[in-house]
Amino acid sequence: MTREEQLKEIVGQENMDKAERLIEEVVFIEEQLRELKKLPFLKVHPKDKTRQKPTASARLYKELLQQYNNSLKLLFRITGETESDEESPLRRWVKERGNKDAD
Repeated sequence: MTREEQLKEIVGQENMDKAERLIEEVVFIEEQLRELKKLPFLKVHPKDKTRQKPTASARLYKELLQQYNNSLKLLFRITGETESDEESPLRRWVKERGNKDAD
C-alpha cells in the first residue's frame, strides 16, 4: 500500500473531496524531505571550524517541514481527529484564572 493510499484510507471516502489535493501535497512534501535529508545542512569554514552557515538545503528543509506539519494538522481537522483531546495545562490555567477574575 502506497503512502497516498494509506492517507486516503485514514481520511475516508466522506472527506475525500476536501482532502484529495492536500493528500497529494503531503506525499510530495514527504518525498522532498527525504531527498533533502541526504544533502548537507551546514557549510563549515575550511580554516575555522567554529564558523558554520546553514546551506540552502537546510533552509528549504525547514520551510518544507513547516508546510508538512501544517498540512498534517489540516488533515487531522478534516478527519475530525484532534492532536490531543485533553485540555492543555495552559488552557486549564487560563480558564481557572478567568473564573477567579470574574468573581
